Amino acid sequence: MTQRFNLRLARPLAVLTVGLGLAAGAHAAAPQHVRIAVDVPYPPFEYRNADGELEGFEIDLGNTLCERAKLDCEWVVQGWDGIIPGLLSRKYDAIMSSMRITPARERQVLFTRPYAMSPKVWVARRGSNISLDDTASLKGLSVGVQRGTTQDSYITQQYGDKLDVQRYATAADVALDLESQRLDLAFLNYPVALDTLEIGSPDSQYVQVGPRLDSPESIFGKGNAIAVRPRDKDLAETFDQALDSVYADGTFETLMHQYFDYDLRPASRKSGS
Repeated sequence: MTQRFNLRLARPLAVLTVGLGLAAGAHAAAPQHVRIAVDVPYPPFEYRNADGELEGFEIDLGNTLCERAKLDCEWVVQGWDGIIPGLLSRKYDAIMSSMRITPARERQVLFTRPYAMSPKVWVARRGSNISLDDTASLKGLSVGVQRGTTQDSYITQQYGDKLDVQRYATAADVALDLESQRLDLAFLNYPVALDTLEIGSPDSQYVQVGPRLDSPESIFGKGNAIAVRPRDKDLAETFDQALDSVYADGTFETLMHQYFDYDLRPASRKSGS
């Protein structure tokens, strides 16, 4: 399923390329029409409103980047399990769906510089009294994660021999089974836990267990970035320049504060490096 964000301009592609400051070289110029894959639902990053239209932080950010880069962009909904294979088989041209830069993924795709860094968090039902520090007490408990994510990698490596790991196609399915008491714990992106389980609310039935996590980098990566095929270096550079632009003029922070009450910027963007 696709959603079109049309930004065609009456100017030749050559002018677009010069305007973006791309150097002439061995790589083809970034395409004017770009299909961007996104995994839905993943609130507040991407979801459908009551009219079935795509909304969310990454949808707004992606549309802004396409406008800055003067690209004609089209959103393509794709399940997470097949999102990298779909890119490599040319079903779409980019992935912008909270994908972390990790060594394993860098062997398959080319990433832009990171644009966001969302921590991970354990969630349990209020009053469950689960202690992550007492590994013996975890025996026999179940935890839900979204399959193929960095959350999955972390739980598998750190708790695969201590917890019954249940893997799901979407984060929404993880939250649903926690609500249905088919899980004892969930390990989710912090923004998703806030949105789907309302862990920040005093009236919520669910609470955060332990601290928020964004390390080790070997598992959780350097931050969320846009992924393209390895040969599409010009497209990655085009998105990087647009990202630099929305950071430089404060647009990124404005969009961020519309959806989050905490800082989503990765360390590299905070330091200006």
